[in-house]
Amino acid sequence: MKTSKYQLKDLTFIALMAALMCILGPLSIPIGSVPISFTNLVIYITMYVLDTKRGTIAYLLYLLIGLVGVPVFSGFTSGPGKLLGPTGGYLIGFVFLAIITGLFTDRFAKNHALCIFGMILGTAVCYAFGTAWLAYSTQMTFSAALAVGVLPFIVEDLVKIVFSAFVGYALRVRLAKAGFAVHAA
Repeated sequence: MKTSKYQLKDLTFIALMAALMCILGPLSIPIGSVPISFTNLVIYITMYVLDTKRGTIAYLLYLLIGLVGVPVFSGFTSGPGKLLGPTGGYLIGFVFLAIITGLFTDRFAKNHALCIFGMILGTAVCYAFGTAWLAYSTQMTFSAALAVGVLPFIVEDLVKIVFSAFVGYALRVRLAKAGFAVHAA
C-alpha cells in the first residue's frame, strides 16, 4: 500500500510542476525573434522539487500539452508549428536543460555554487540547440542567431538561475520537512 501512496505523490508533483509550467510558460516579454520566457525559471525550480527523472517527465508533459494545441508556449502559442518554428530548438533544448540541471540538483542540492554551475551548463546546452535551430530555420548565420537568440538573455537568465538556486532549495527543504517532497532535502 505504501508504494501506491508514493506513486500517487510522484504523479501529483509531476502534474503540479507541469501545470506551473503551463501557467508561467505562456507569459513572455517580446523583445525580438525570441521572447523572454519564464519556462526555464520553472524548470530550474522543478528540478529542485522533483528529481531528474520526474522533473524531466514534468517538462515533457508540458511540451506534449503544448504540442497538442493547448496554448502554453511563450506568447500563448502551441502546436507542432511552434516546435518547427524559429524558437523550436529552445523547446527541445529545455529537455537537456532539465536533465543537466536535475543531475546537479540531485547530487549537490546543498551546494548553491555547483547547482548554479549545473543550471548554467544546462542553459548553455539549451542555447546551443536553440541557436542552431534558429540559424537553420531563419537562414541566419550562427553568430547572427546567437546575437538574437542568446546574447539578450544572458543577464536575465543568470538572475533566474541565482534566484532558483535559493528559492528552489528552500522549497525542497520545506517540502521535505512537511513530508511532501519526492526526495529528501
